[in-house]
Amino acid sequence: MATAEEMKNQMAAKKNNSVATEKPKTIEDYLKQMAPAMSQALPKHMDVDRLLRLTMTTIRTTPELKKADPGSLLGGVMQAAQLGLEPGLLGQCYLLPFKNNKKGITEVQFIIGYKGMIDLARRSGHIQSIYAHAVYENDAFEYELGLNPTLKHTPTMDGDKGEFIGSYAVAHFKDGGYQMEFMPKSEIEKRRTSSPGGRSKYSPWNNFYEEMANKTVIRHMWKYLPISVELQEQVANDEGTARSVKDITPDDDIFIDAPDYINAEATEGVEESENKDFPIDGNA
Repeated sequence: MATAEEMKNQMAAKKNNSVATEKPKTIEDYLKQMAPAMSQALPKHMDVDRLLRLTMTTIRTTPELKKADPGSLLGGVMQAAQLGLEPGLLGQCYLLPFKNNKKGITEVQFIIGYKGMIDLARRSGHIQSIYAHAVYENDAFEYELGLNPTLKHTPTMDGDKGEFIGSYAVAHFKDGGYQMEFMPKSEIEKRRTSSPGGRSKYSPWNNFYEEMANKTVIRHMWKYLPISVELQEQVANDEGTARSVKDITPDDDIFIDAPDYINAEATEGVEESENKDFPIDGNA
């Protein structure tokens, strides 16, 4: 009869042989492995298969995501699932690669888009309407704070709108109250440039500047809105490095080891000139 020690050694040897014969897993394999956990996190109006398809499309159209730290990438997808937002061209949220020179790796930044912020605010059930608009120098615009706050905006109908000068946001509550906020371009730019992915060639700021400016004002106004503490905490991760999936899902079976081929790709073919496309996150 085999001793306990012999049985232990046999089981260890079997496990090692099994691992040795396994094919390296791809990102798609890990996404499918995470599907049950994502299904539990998703709100009822979203489908996990659609989320996986949108994620794979985002990865294919943003090649640098393939070189990103897998835990960070999968963590970003899980954050999207928890918030019930779809990554990609719909503008609800984005998965953005950026070079972390301090760590020597590419990480993923999770960014909520303008449409995503609007959707999350409406889900609270306490907001009747919420909107944001860009203001240009040829518009008729009046903004005043104090005992009787005033905000009046008449967009110009001329073809030449002039320079962008800022954005404002207004939220009307179901109880009759409201909150408004205006942010000049200088403040918006300060927040854009402080974001790890704000200067990336893949950043939504490049193609959707007005929408991202409007979202920035709503994001700044967020703490004054009647939003649940849980949602406030989740949105706090907006425009930050996506958390590792290990930090989000304590079950180690969801994500155990990073695919070796992805780690290898992270150090191949990335020239110094390419790194300039990504901002440096010196505080990560």
